[in-house]
Amino acid sequence: MRLSHHYVVPHVSTGDMLRAAVKQGTAIGLKAKDQMDRGELLGDELIMDMVEERLQESDVRARGFVLDGCPRTVAQAERLAEILAPFDLDLAIDIEIHTSQVLRRLAARRVCMDCGANYSLSAPPLINWTCDVCGGEVVQREDDTEEAISRRLELYEYQTAPLIDWYKFRNQLQSVPGTGSPDAVTRRMVKVIEDRRQKGSGF
Repeated sequence: MRLSHHYVVPHVSTGDMLRAAVKQGTAIGLKAKDQMDRGELLGDELIMDMVEERLQESDVRARGFVLDGCPRTVAQAERLAEILAPFDLDLAIDIEIHTSQVLRRLAARRVCMDCGANYSLSAPPLINWTCDVCGGEVVQREDDTEEAISRRLELYEYQTAPLIDWYKFRNQLQSVPGTGSPDAVTRRMVKVIEDRRQKGSGF
């Protein structure tokens, strides 16, 4: 979200799209809810059909986008490359952080049910778990329990980690440390993006 604000481009989040589908009770939402609550990854076809539809919208085509939460498997990355052809992603960023820190951060995360703004137990809303942005209720996501998070991390090691090598082979990967404040991590991401742009890699 911070990166999309910095570059003034759409933030395309598969998680946000899925949670909206669940809240609205759409066919995709009903199909996805049970798996999401258990921390399971959804099928590649369902995810990529949803992403393809979003990437056809005019705001994305006009300015580009920051894609968040996808791809998570090599199969998704291959499908994404087909969707974007004859263009491609400019850069994939791997935020490196120890598993124990991921578990601690996500277990402490709280999210506005209406606008999706993020908070934590250490940085709550100003008033009684009511969103500072829109006044919605701020809650713990059902898939942010320690059990569901641990399951997602297991799936990451099995399914998502091979993406690192896939994007390295295509010379599209940059890694940044995920420690420190959100602002610090964002600054690191902006730096690697600007470094890549200065090298004339198609941005």
